[in-house]
Amino acid sequence: MTILLQIGEFSKICQVSVKTLHHYDKIGLLAPARVDQFTGYRYYRVEQIDTMNYIQRLKRYGFSLEEIQHIITLSDEKEISMLLRQQRDKLKREQREKATILNELQTHISVFERTGDVMTYQKGYQIEIKNSPAINILAARARMSVDDFGKYYGTLFERVPRDRVTPTGLTGARYYDQEFNPESSDIEVFIGIREKEKADTTIDSCECAMTVHHGGYSTLSEAYGAIVSWIMENGYEIAGAPFELYIKTQFQSLAPEDWETEVYFPVRKK
Repeated sequence: MTILLQIGEFSKICQVSVKTLHHYDKIGLLAPARVDQFTGYRYYRVEQIDTMNYIQRLKRYGFSLEEIQHIITLSDEKEISMLLRQQRDKLKREQREKATILNELQTHISVFERTGDVMTYQKGYQIEIKNSPAINILAARARMSVDDFGKYYGTLFERVPRDRVTPTGLTGARYYDQEFNPESSDIEVFIGIREKEKADTTIDSCECAMTVHHGGYSTLSEAYGAIVSWIMENGYEIAGAPFELYIKTQFQSLAPEDWETEVYFPVRKK
């Protein structure tokens, strides 16, 4: 005999609100086993408790309701395992980012309490005018998010043995959009190579306003802000797409606070 639970009982057992259950029914995530046609009362099977708990666990892992709706229909164990592993890796990245932010916050507090200036951290950039290096590059340009960098770098490094080129160890990114959208911007990621004749293109040497950013990439905007302010205050104007060169990175087994990024803005005198 099928045992049915009223929506209130089901809500209490699963520790989820009736409002949420109504929403899950509306979007097709979890429908009641029966709806009384006269009273409109909703009933759930006891077996649906396991499904509800599974949904709640996936939600706790950070999956969206749309993603959960897909996962709970899957029967392929390999695909389920792949999705769970991807989410695990995403949470690990977020955990590392949180640790970096916590470290930055602690440093910010220490500097503020020492100087009394809450914005001191933005004033430590040394800006100089210099010619950027000429770089032969293998490049991948697309509308991408910052999270896509790894994927595009992967395709570039796969080309190294295939194209028989010699990496210089230099990597970077160039930004073409007037406005920056971390979810989708016109970005070119590149790796430096020795062989000019095999390069996709060359970043020519040009006059640039340049600074060095120390630390994680989440605060690179501070370096960009410092450069743009300097350009405006010193009679220059931006004359091309800004780009970054990653000098010291996590791939050298360095902690985020030891990463070093050179930021270049092509400029000309007004």
